[in-house]
Amino acid sequence: MRIGFFDSGIGGLTVLAEALRMMPDKDFLYMADRLHVPYGTKPQDEVKSYIFEAVGDMMKEGIDALVVACNTATSIAINELRETYALPIVGMEPAVKPAVEMIRATGKRVLVFATPLTLQLPKYYALVSRVDEKGMVDSLPLPELVQYCESLQFDRKVMNDYFRSKLSAYELDNYGIIVLGCTHYPFYTDILREVLPPHIEIVDGNLGTVKRLSALISRYGIPGGGGSGDVKFMCTGGDPAYIDKMQTALALLQRKQGVPE
Repeated sequence: MRIGFFDSGIGGLTVLAEALRMMPDKDFLYMADRLHVPYGTKPQDEVKSYIFEAVGDMMKEGIDALVVACNTATSIAINELRETYALPIVGMEPAVKPAVEMIRATGKRVLVFATPLTLQLPKYYALVSRVDEKGMVDSLPLPELVQYCESLQFDRKVMNDYFRSKLSAYELDNYGIIVLGCTHYPFYTDILREVLPPHIEIVDGNLGTVKRLSALISRYGIPGGGGSGDVKFMCTGGDPAYIDKMQTALALLQRKQGVPE
């Protein structure tokens, strides 16, 4: 069985790394739309056309299920993808609901980091309105962070300064949880822990997404197993240097998980 993962760039590797850990008997195809990353600062209709072109190329390679490992792409295209393709398709959304449930009894607030486009879309507003009846959720757009990640910019001083600048207007004692609402952002979890007060938890939607994927595969009755954790990388434009970058980034994530090389 082969599961496809799609993202604008390397961010979806944070979800793929979780899937490799939880589903070692599957094979994977990872597609990055590196020609058009980042999505979060582009017009919605333009992004939708990029998504469908890239997913069409993935289908030609042969996949049994698809993870849209990008919050922005999910908000824009998930319903139409499900109408177009008859296979299990799992999307991403910022982990606002579990964050609100975790924080409700504490009196603290939730701060959601996301791309500007995700925060502008009706799907995000509907999500927050549905789960945030007490007005506990604030949102912070981080338009530069995807590009930092795509450049493999993980210098601790540079990124510490960046996060401190972005958070300087916030009274962090009032917050209990930060939600990483873009799949690129978990690359910076370790650095964020250095910047944030120790009482603030950091959550993302990666584990929940892989659990939903597993449940959906079972519901569709697709035979499991048959794989060995093999990953094939693709990117728009077929740039070998970008393939190497994805392999480097996945290895970095797996080292953080303690996966032996």
